[in-house]
Amino acid sequence: MAKILWNDQIINEEEVKIGYEDRGYQFGDGIYEVIKIYNGNVFTATEHIDRLYESADKIQLVIPYTKDVMHKMLHELIELNEVQDGQIYLQVTRGTSPRQHNFPTQTVESVLTAYTKETTRPLAQLQNGVKACFVEDIRWLRCDIKSLNLLGNVLAKQEAISKDCFEAVLHRGETVTEGSSSNMYGIKDGVLYTHPVSNLILNGITRKVILDCCKEVGIPVVEEAFTKQQALEMDEFIMSSTNAEVMPIISIDGHAIGNGKRGELTEKIQQAFESKIPMSIGV
Repeated sequence: MAKILWNDQIINEEEVKIGYEDRGYQFGDGIYEVIKIYNGNVFTATEHIDRLYESADKIQLVIPYTKDVMHKMLHELIELNEVQDGQIYLQVTRGTSPRQHNFPTQTVESVLTAYTKETTRPLAQLQNGVKACFVEDIRWLRCDIKSLNLLGNVLAKQEAISKDCFEAVLHRGETVTEGSSSNMYGIKDGVLYTHPVSNLILNGITRKVILDCCKEVGIPVVEEAFTKQQALEMDEFIMSSTNAEVMPIISIDGHAIGNGKRGELTEKIQQAFESKIPMSIGV
């Protein structure tokens, strides 16, 4: 029976009861993170937890636990559920209170929920690449906040799936921003391009790892927005997320990127990323 972190208690999953006036349920008034587990270890946990608290500050949400306590509770949850390869999903809502649009009083406490799930790495797709399509970015203007308000992302992802694509390449006008649940990168003439950090994208944790990997293997990085047409003209194209890792995109809207296969520099970045994955408990 799976264990769930419910505020500061770890309980059985059937014991979790979400209030019908929880602001996360009614308004999407909350934040979340997804953290990867490799070989029983959380990967980039510090960076994810730091971003969770940054998102909380941006929406004036108080998390009633220190970061150290949060880390401890999540590690305990992983151990109790005996997860080897998978993920942790955690979210914090502003709490349960009578429905009104403005914030409730300070006496209402936020609600933390976290659970684990076993997942396998998409090894075949990491080698062979995936298809993507362009979708207009209709989301709000604070994409830097990892908010529970994901309807725009959901609609974009569904459009991609309906076109037999793995991901949507979002764009505002002609400018590529990111994916429905990922960051985007193009490689041209040996240089990696990606949208700069701003309110229009989420600064992905895997994105940060990829930029470090590029530095390690000598691939220049330019954090500069590029257009849809420039995306199609890239030699290689990559998307990244916690679960997709460093995923090659081999076509967009049916247009082959480069030679339509995973590129050499993409593979080099993947190898650098792979070297950072903890191989055993305690690494």
